[in-house]
Amino acid sequence: MINVLYEDNHLLCVEKPANVPVCEDESQDDDLLSMAKRYIKEKYDKPGNVWLGLVHRLDRPVGGVIVFARTSKAASRLSESVRTHQLGKEYYAILDGIPKQPQGTLTDWLRKDARTNTSRVTDAEHGKKSTLSYETVAVRDGKTLVRVHLKTGRSHQIRVQFASRNLPLVNDQRYHPHPSRGPIALYACRLHIPHPISRQEIVVSHNPPSVSPWLLFEDCYDCE
Repeated sequence: MINVLYEDNHLLCVEKPANVPVCEDESQDDDLLSMAKRYIKEKYDKPGNVWLGLVHRLDRPVGGVIVFARTSKAASRLSESVRTHQLGKEYYAILDGIPKQPQGTLTDWLRKDARTNTSRVTDAEHGKKSTLSYETVAVRDGKTLVRVHLKTGRSHQIRVQFASRNLPLVNDQRYHPHPSRGPIALYACRLHIPHPISRQEIVVSHNPPSVSPWLLFEDCYDCE
């Protein structure tokens, strides 16, 4: 069963579990989009195939809040909201280290290597501008819980920008030089969604699960 966080005739917001792909990939593992379609089909006893629009993604290792469009009109308008950065995205992340500043804005130019599916910091000529802001929530055992507000949505952006400052995310198998085993410490905790029909803002949020590494800061989350 999927965890449905918000639903109406135009939107379906659910919690994506960590290590579940958003859509079908070469692994052939069950994906969130297929799960959501089955949920709609069974709940409303719909004949034939169910349509859901995928308008944004989360990396496979990352859990958290994601929204699907239930109509083509909603999909078009949500995609425009994503393109114009009107769909607000907030994340919790646990950094392996302590930032010099408790809050701030990070701006870099990132370049993605499609062959290796990795991104790196480069210069303005070769990369895309990537900006986020963050604030420290708590510091424990040499690790820092931050809340991140994405201004742009580049591939692996949060992971790369912090890792490039020697603050890799805990358990990040791709960008941490010495990762521990376990779920990556990155969770999409809140979406601010301009409703595609009413235009009113819908806020959908969820706290990280009560598992490692999130247990270290279990009393610090405020998304529910």
